[in-house]
Amino acid sequence: MRLPGRDPELGGHELSDAAPRHFRPVSSDTRLPGQPRVIVATGPNAMARTAADFAVAAMAGAIGARGIAHVSLTGGSSATGLYRELRTPERLAAVDWSRVQLWFGDERLVPIEHPDSNAGLATRELLAPGGPVVTIHPMLAGVDAAATDAGIVAAGLYAAELAAQVPAVDGVPVFDLLLLGMGPDGHVLSVFPDSPALMAGMPTVVPIPAPTHILPAVPRLTLNPVVIGAARAVLLIAGGAAKAPTVADVLGTVWDPRRLPAQLCDVATATWLLDPDSAALLIRS
Repeated sequence: MRLPGRDPELGGHELSDAAPRHFRPVSSDTRLPGQPRVIVATGPNAMARTAADFAVAAMAGAIGARGIAHVSLTGGSSATGLYRELRTPERLAAVDWSRVQLWFGDERLVPIEHPDSNAGLATRELLAPGGPVVTIHPMLAGVDAAATDAGIVAAGLYAAELAAQVPAVDGVPVFDLLLLGMGPDGHVLSVFPDSPALMAGMPTVVPIPAPTHILPAVPRLTLNPVVIGAARAVLLIAGGAAKAPTVADVLGTVWDPRRLPAQLCDVATATWLLDPDSAALLIRS
């Protein structure tokens, strides 16, 4: 039986032109209004195609409405499939990429050439020859990732760059599309359970110490998670059986975003893109 309010079918998604005001410090005791849409794709290839179609619709809609699309990218295996699908001729032709600005939701403090770099992944898989010609804003641009103060310096520079170029409401950047993955511990961005980034009053970009419970164990930068509720559209991609218990927990009835930061994506502006394995505990045959 399907959970009430969840839609496991593939299909289009209507994107709002209005900037939502559903954001606040995450110390609040109650959920924001509305539920995310849940789409269950048949496997990795279908997930990548669906994610790419969603991203194209969001970018084209933003350009049509406001003349520009600000997109925050994610990393990991889900991003790899998405980037490859975005390079197909029909999707390249569907977007005026000269009007797209690519940002990052989080980054590992490694050089862009390092295999763990989110910016490096985007450069290799999306922006290689034959891909879109687009403006990209790496989090570590101009910063030596090995420097002792790299995280603090890069956080300040990136926050200033966002403030100068991305529309904001009450100081929170409003992305037209926020792409996210979810870890098996329920983290999104580089906001781990009980992260300092979850505290009220944190800056737009937060340096994060190297996690000890998940790889890669390197320091990171993350956007403040209040950007999730401020975004016009959020797409969270989570596949695989290992994530099924966390998906069910996050979309369950107990609200505790400090334990499960991905619960901040349990909002009406979000779409969760799952596969049959990760959705196994949500949908009963």
